[in-house]
Amino acid sequence: MFSEVTNINLTSNFSDDDSLTSLGQEWSDTPQERLSRTGHKVVSVFLGSIMFFGFVNNLVVLILFCKFKTLRTPVNMLLLNISVSDMLVCVCGTTLSFASSLRARWLYGRHGCMWYGFVNSCFGIVSLISLAVLSYDRYSTLMVYNKRAPDYRKPLLAVGGSWLYSLFWTVPPLLGWSSYGLEGAGTSCSVTWTERTSRSHSYIICLFIFCLGIPVLVMVYCYGRLLYAVKQVGRIRRTAARRREFHILFMVITTVVCYLLCWMPYGVVAMMATFGRPGLITPVASVVPSILAKSSTVFNPIIYILMNKQFYRCFLILFHCKHQMTENGHSSMPSKTTAVQLNRRVYESTPAATGHISGSPQYNKDCISPASEKAEPPDPPALPDIMP
Repeated sequence: MFSEVTNINLTSNFSDDDSLTSLGQEWSDTPQERLSRTGHKVVSVFLGSIMFFGFVNNLVVLILFCKFKTLRTPVNMLLLNISVSDMLVCVCGTTLSFASSLRARWLYGRHGCMWYGFVNSCFGIVSLISLAVLSYDRYSTLMVYNKRAPDYRKPLLAVGGSWLYSLFWTVPPLLGWSSYGLEGAGTSCSVTWTERTSRSHSYIICLFIFCLGIPVLVMVYCYGRLLYAVKQVGRIRRTAARRREFHILFMVITTVVCYLLCWMPYGVVAMMATFGRPGLITPVASVVPSILAKSSTVFNPIIYILMNKQFYRCFLILFHCKHQMTENGHSSMPSKTTAVQLNRRVYESTPAATGHISGSPQYNKDCISPASEKAEPPDPPALPDIMP
């Protein structure tokens, strides 16, 4: 979403043509701590790993979408949008900061700095908003039962809306409401957190409220309600629902914790750099939160996609591991039904009485090996697949 946090003296990084006055920014005259050559090498190792694994993980997801038609469901359009935005961050953003870290200085001048800050913010916000919309989709489809044919209109509107929403918040710094500039260890760019103007402060406050705070609240609320609904069913059908409840509990905790670990440290450090005393956040202190935020491009496809049962089955087929699908008996075999026939009176008394998840695994031979079709079917789930 953003890059690193603390502004530094730019005179040694920009060419004479790219003077400080041309940047239109006020920079501190006091020299600030810079990373050592060894520190830059360590950062480059982390950035190189994030760039490689983030690209590969999201590329696998895109290949799965192209190869298996069964994955092209409405809710999976949001997952595809997350992978596309994360891959663009790796290609258009992380590559630049990785190369700069190898040389221990920013290599691409003023315009490259503005480009880096813009694309990193834009693609990052698209990913964050998509994660929040995905949590709302899982919550809303649990509470509102809908037997109609799959509707691609709403997910596609959500995908387009995430990009428009992101542009709405990332274009203003290019037009004068705040700005993008070189920051932190001097090898990446983002919003100029330490610019001491009311215009910059107003933009940063709005950015954090609408692009970090609200998505966090949406995810916590939706997944909290979703987990509560699952626990209600678990009390009624303890044997049938227990495994599903533990699985969903694990996924909810993993989702929220990884989201907060990736983005909240960066958010806290950025706010301290914005409203704290000058020099409070050093370049060294800003590097770790920045790397954590960038690492979301690696973890997102694992948590939201590769741990999804549909994607996992297709993943095994793609890499010719079909025999693994039958080793555990029914554990990898999708059920032909999406919910058991609970007692109507008891079932309708729970929040999940009308539950149906549009993204739950569907029976499709594209992702099922012939051997697994003959396996003994599993116990029917007590609830549709709410989480991957």
